[in-house]
Amino acid sequence: QLQLVESGGGLVQPGGSLRLSCAASGFTLDYYAIGWFRQAPGKERDIISCISSSGGSTNYADSVKGRFTISRDNAKNTVYLQMNSLKPEDTAVYYCAADAYRLNYYCSGYPNPPAYGAYEYWGQGTQVTVSS
Repeated sequence: QLQLVESGGGLVQPGGSLRLSCAASGFTLDYYAIGWFRQAPGKERDIISCISSSGGSTNYADSVKGRFTISRDNAKNTVYLQMNSLKPEDTAVYYCAADAYRLNYYCSGYPNPPAYGAYEYWGQGTQVTVSS
């Protein structure tokens, strides 16, 4: 079965850290740019970070810049999102998605990520709750 699986979410206190993983099953991530999204209750799903297929380009939303770091380990077929200095407003369901083409441009600094329907694979999401 071809799928992305997120893991690593949970409950953490403000100021704490979590590392999310996005693992591919049934296909190789080598050729895909990966985006991390999040969706809080009642809000839209927003892209917060991405990494190009080569790993050479990354992009971050202003809300997470300086606190979150995206990386990839193609040998493990996994992309990570290290989240530090977490805030209550980071509470959301976090998703990863894979796109082999247009997302690479966004990761390199072009405006406007691909539309939701353009991504070839989505994960099922992992809940992150930041609360004391």
